[in-house]
Amino acid sequence: MSISFDNTENAFAYKSDKDLKGARFLFNTMGYPWFVQVGTRLTPFIMRTGLPVHGLIRKTIFKQFVGGETLEETATVGETLGKYGVDVILDYGVEGKDGEASFDHATDEFIRVINYAATQKNIPFISVKITGLARFKLLQTLNEAPRLRSGIHDHEAEINEWDRVRERMYAICEVAAEKNIGVLVDAEESWIQDPIDRLTMEMMEIFNKDKVIVYNTLQLYRHDRLHFLNISQQIAKEKGFKLGMKLVRGAYMEKERARAAERGYPSPIQPDKDSTDRDYNLALKYCIEHLEEIAIIVATHNEASCLYVVQLLNEKGISHQHPHVHFSQLYGMSDNITFNLAKDGLRVSKYLPFGPIRDVIPYLMRRAQENSSVSGQTGRELGLIKKELLRRKQA
Repeated sequence: MSISFDNTENAFAYKSDKDLKGARFLFNTMGYPWFVQVGTRLTPFIMRTGLPVHGLIRKTIFKQFVGGETLEETATVGETLGKYGVDVILDYGVEGKDGEASFDHATDEFIRVINYAATQKNIPFISVKITGLARFKLLQTLNEAPRLRSGIHDHEAEINEWDRVRERMYAICEVAAEKNIGVLVDAEESWIQDPIDRLTMEMMEIFNKDKVIVYNTLQLYRHDRLHFLNISQQIAKEKGFKLGMKLVRGAYMEKERARAAERGYPSPIQPDKDSTDRDYNLALKYCIEHLEEIAIIVATHNEASCLYVVQLLNEKGISHQHPHVHFSQLYGMSDNITFNLAKDGLRVSKYLPFGPIRDVIPYLMRRAQENSSVSGQTGRELGLIKKELLRRKQA
């Protein structure tokens, strides 16, 4: 296989020496878990006090992981990525706020993002969080009571409220289908995921007849998701639509385990990382084996899983440009994967959040925690950056 994720010249061709040195400083800092712990607790508080830290955040962690404060600011990043054959998944990175007016506003924003994406050459997808369109407690109620999902339910206000959520999602998907932009529905906590799955499948049935517009997200650190993939594909086949699946390992492990322990139910999380890795690769294999019926987004920073997909494509003689295979990594991370896949002709994108600094702080804090807690992630990023800076110095 010609792909090497150690090729730093390809990985960082889009970054200046100054940008690389800034990234080196940031990942160096993230290498100290105690510093990240203190920083992630203090930063949101400091932002609320109005102290002048806006500029510092913008020049460091915000610059590394976010495309800009406005949709228009993302254009510069998108254009740069496009020069290297890398696409963009636009994410309106504002966390959900309660209130019908807020949910309607978020719907309008998602539609605005779709309309913008349709004017760009390299933005095939946008990301949507259902918690941006629906009340968390409503989703939890629907998740816990099967009778609500079947519509046999006395509380008319909640039925009406859920109907409005469906209308918002329909409006988003309708514009997306018209503009040929994919909608990636984010996975959420297990205790609100069921209604999200059902709503996403409902939208797939409407909009994925001829091409794949709507994608669900599978978190394979949950031990039931491989089975869910199989069931989803059977339903799609029976009802005559194509399945869209974004495959991730997962994002809420500590929270999920703590809640399960606290409430005394079996944890939905895999017993260990090996089990997650096994199920993730089995899900990849399943999707590649049903590629005419399933479109996948391989959304991972795991080098072995990315190489495994390329190996499967090669073994089966499937084109690297197959429209149902797309890779993705977060902006600001794993450039060695993204840009080397693109260099080899595979379809790959950066997940690019945008939004006012104050609103994307929760996202940034998660990135900081992830980089300090994921075993070896910060060290890997740092090692590659140092390697490239040394290469440039010697060149």
